[in-house]
Amino acid sequence: MLIGEVAKRSGVSARMLRHYESLGLVHPTGRTDSGYREYSGETVRRIFHIESLRSLGLSLRDVGRALDDPGFTPAELVDDLIRRTRDRIAAETELLRRLRRIDAAEPAGWEDVLQTVALLQALGSKSAGARQRAALSAVEEGPVPVEALVEAVLSESDPNVAGALRWALAQSGEDGTALLAEGLGSPVAEVRRRAVQSIAEIPNGEATALLRDALTDPDAVVRGHAALALGSRGAADAVPTLVDMIVEGRNDTDAADALSTLAGDPALADRIATGLVNRLADGTGGPSARRRLTQALADIPGSTTTRALADLSRDEDRAVALTATYLLRLRNARTAARPGDRR
Repeated sequence: MLIGEVAKRSGVSARMLRHYESLGLVHPTGRTDSGYREYSGETVRRIFHIESLRSLGLSLRDVGRALDDPGFTPAELVDDLIRRTRDRIAAETELLRRLRRIDAAEPAGWEDVLQTVALLQALGSKSAGARQRAALSAVEEGPVPVEALVEAVLSESDPNVAGALRWALAQSGEDGTALLAEGLGSPVAEVRRRAVQSIAEIPNGEATALLRDALTDPDAVVRGHAALALGSRGAADAVPTLVDMIVEGRNDTDAADALSTLAGDPALADRIATGLVNRLADGTGGPSARRRLTQALADIPGSTTTRALADLSRDEDRAVALTATYLLRLRNARTAARPGDRR
């Protein structure tokens, strides 16, 4: 077969066949009287083998070794191809993400594109200071895709930078709730913690619903962030988790403040007091937990709290008894000071 027919059968151009010949990958079996190259059927099969190996990502050098070197085994080369392919996919995926973010920013011109690229690069900087400056300047310098801010805040380990990113996300005017919800579904507890902190700063019903879902998270820190946020929103669902936080000594002061806020609703006050009293009764957490629970009763109104403090003033634990006595006196003094309660 002449080179034109080989090219037609194999789908490889005559120019590429000549290149293969120059590299020693294929050889014509001879030439016609007119000097044209002739190829055998075996050469055509070799060309198909070359193209098959090239489709796997092998270089022409490696293709030659694979076909001609009996000692050249595929295992090591295939492993290397897998690694390089993964690296290439990761790089292409990152490029696709960046392009989508730029597209989401709706650039009006190349200046906008360059500005967005610079901001995205700064958000990915190894310097915490650079990332923080980028987050703080994001709102002023131009629209930053909400996807970029959410991705940055979910991966940020520096608390100062994370705070700046949450602020930028809130100031962006875009709703990142759905994207943050994906973070709540992460198998990594740290990512879920960052997600719930960001959701806590979004004042809408969808965010509140996500915070309620987070109360069942297996990670205590996630549950705690959700409960504190829900407490500030007047959600009674947070009460059991807030009580648990006091027992366990995790942000117990903040948890007690949240319970106090919730107790401003008369319908919740007795429920909160009952929850604290029940945990006092079961002795969970030991003496230190009972002291924290007693202190948490300080700002919970209602007769249930008053009776509990009276009982606790006679508690076997002297610290509990003294705390309850002090709180009971303050409570009685406040009651006596109210004009409507004087006789």
